[in-house]
Amino acid sequence: MIRYLLISLIFTLNLSTTFAQLSSDEQKVIDDLDKQSDHYFNIAQKIWDLAEVGYQEEKSAHLLQETLRKSGFDIETGVADIPTAFVATYGQGSPVIGILGEYDALPGITQTNSPIREKREDVDAGHACGHHLFGSGSTAAAIAIKQWMESNKINGTIRFYGTPAEEGGAGKVYLVRAGLFDDVNAVLHWHPSNGNSADAASSLANKSAKFRYYGQSSHAAGSPWNGRSALDGVEAMNFMVNMMREHMTAESRTHYVITKGGNAPNVIPDFAEVFYYVRHPDMKLAAENFERVVQCAEGAAQGTGTKMEYEIIHGIYNVLPNVTLSQIMHDKLSMIGGVKYDKEEKAFAEKIISTFPYADNVSVNLSENVNPFKVIRKGQGGSTDVGDVSWVVPTAGMRAATWVPGTSAHSWQAIAAGGTSIGKKGMMIAAKTISLTALHLFQNPEIIDEAKTELYKQRGKDFIYKPLLGDREPPLDYRK
Repeated sequence: MIRYLLISLIFTLNLSTTFAQLSSDEQKVIDDLDKQSDHYFNIAQKIWDLAEVGYQEEKSAHLLQETLRKSGFDIETGVADIPTAFVATYGQGSPVIGILGEYDALPGITQTNSPIREKREDVDAGHACGHHLFGSGSTAAAIAIKQWMESNKINGTIRFYGTPAEEGGAGKVYLVRAGLFDDVNAVLHWHPSNGNSADAASSLANKSAKFRYYGQSSHAAGSPWNGRSALDGVEAMNFMVNMMREHMTAESRTHYVITKGGNAPNVIPDFAEVFYYVRHPDMKLAAENFERVVQCAEGAAQGTGTKMEYEIIHGIYNVLPNVTLSQIMHDKLSMIGGVKYDKEEKAFAEKIISTFPYADNVSVNLSENVNPFKVIRKGQGGSTDVGDVSWVVPTAGMRAATWVPGTSAHSWQAIAAGGTSIGKKGMMIAAKTISLTALHLFQNPEIIDEAKTELYKQRGKDFIYKPLLGDREPPLDYRK
């Protein structure tokens, strides 16, 4: 571990590291990826154009499956009772290295690859979180490692997990629950971002549900006393939850949208629905906060004379950071370096930055940096279903600058950059970093044992995996 910390310090002090530091095997993998960069970006662009939302990614999943199949992987589709989930495998025996890939888009936000706001009319969703790059970049990494293993007769298994519906659908949780990671020794993943980093970082646990209220319709002016408003139930629930915020810990996050509130003001609505996310850095406290929200929902129903029922949509653990694996991934990212813009890309980035309210504080050149390595035990910001994976197998992840510096996830600016060569360059940095990390683990299997020891120590000897979403079936229609 001390050796890796020293290496990281050297790389942090000199972020202009060149490929001269790569071994011959690593250089060959990098060269092969560079030769195929247009091919993989074309795949990413097709998924970007499709913009398929969670559990509806039929064409996107099929495209990645066929890419892996043609490269010599065995494909198992429809795993964990999810039509758009799949596993692609090459090799046999240990170690088993898993690579995660996502490909779902976000509903309700669209954008062309223009640096100005320009809504697409042909789709009603967009890759505002860059999962088209995520799935394609991870596919590139898996194929690169497969080719290296084949050429060098390396024992072991490389396994790509096609994981749908990360955005609120918790696709990976069902794969974990089905035991699809039970024989895996290490898992690697990445995510699009506005910078380059490979921290050992946690996230927020998250439990969500749709709360549905049923009342009695009536004329809102002629006979309101005969009605019971389901919308009153939703609004009473929201009011109580908002008051409850004062009495929740500062790290808690609770937010909602009303998905159904009625159709006409003069008709008392007999049905209304609100969709809640309840988050916390600790999954146990996220679950406790969720139960308090349920109590508010029950009280609201009683107070408004309505009936309430709720459906858990997803529940995900906070990420359990693995310093052993993350340190290696950071070292490999530092060897690769950040994203350097050409003249056209820089002009595009400057136009994007000009749309930010904080434009004066953002530098285009930040895309070239690799951030110093950090260990972040307490989650902050968002949530990811990678969390559940990280509690059952040692896991490391990174972020690559596929977006212009300063860009927020889930924004039109993220979609725009993800459809350009800026997204391509960031995606290939991720593919190279994951490839070199996997190669290193195959060549140094003792590190996997260290990572596993770290995992067991962190989660405790009495840990038993129990998904926060319980035994519910995958919500295949949650985006319909």
